[in-house]
Amino acid sequence: MRKSWGEFVFYLAVFVFVLFMTWNDYSLFWTIGVVGVTILIAFIKHVFYPLVFDKRIDRLESFLSKQQNTPGTYIIYVLANRLDNEVELVMEQIKQKYKRRTSQAQFKAAYGLYRKDMFAIRQAVPHIGLSDYRTYYETILLLEDGQSNQARERLQSIKKQWMRSTLLAGIELKVENRDTAIQHAHEALNSSRGVNRYVLYKEYERVLPEVVEHIS
Repeated sequence: MRKSWGEFVFYLAVFVFVLFMTWNDYSLFWTIGVVGVTILIAFIKHVFYPLVFDKRIDRLESFLSKQQNTPGTYIIYVLANRLDNEVELVMEQIKQKYKRRTSQAQFKAAYGLYRKDMFAIRQAVPHIGLSDYRTYYETILLLEDGQSNQARERLQSIKKQWMRSTLLAGIELKVENRDTAIQHAHEALNSSRGVNRYVLYKEYERVLPEVVEHIS
């Protein structure tokens, strides 16, 4: 409540200031500038920060659960929480919104992983533009093919620490080295932020609950 009241006061102050500028014939340039900066601050606070930087799981869950009108973001919530009754609909919305194959590729790969459909991942991987994400799914395919040594070598080229640690946790869990898997899972969570942290949290909540029992 205190946070909402603070935001209300801030935006009210901006509104009053813009009225003051308008009534006192300040230039349109400065008036638009104040409005633009306010919109930018609001975007960073309410969209960019939770997407990229927030580490609080409760805030991330609240943010993602309200994104039904943004299918490219809402799909993260749907897949992380395994909402089978919504996933097909949201994927169809994504296909309608993002027409280019390269734009759809990462969504299709994530959906393929959700369904454990390796063929779908293989089809999507060549069209994923971001190299770390492409390598991430290539490593998963190597693991599914039983090529764990090649997978370990392949993931070393990934620059993002949370991705490398996530894959290493998966490799160790697959060969039943649970303690080592937990160690890598902790590394993955500690180096992740924003929606990536939320996805990892929800996954480890299911498969390695020891990792997330003290995280909120």
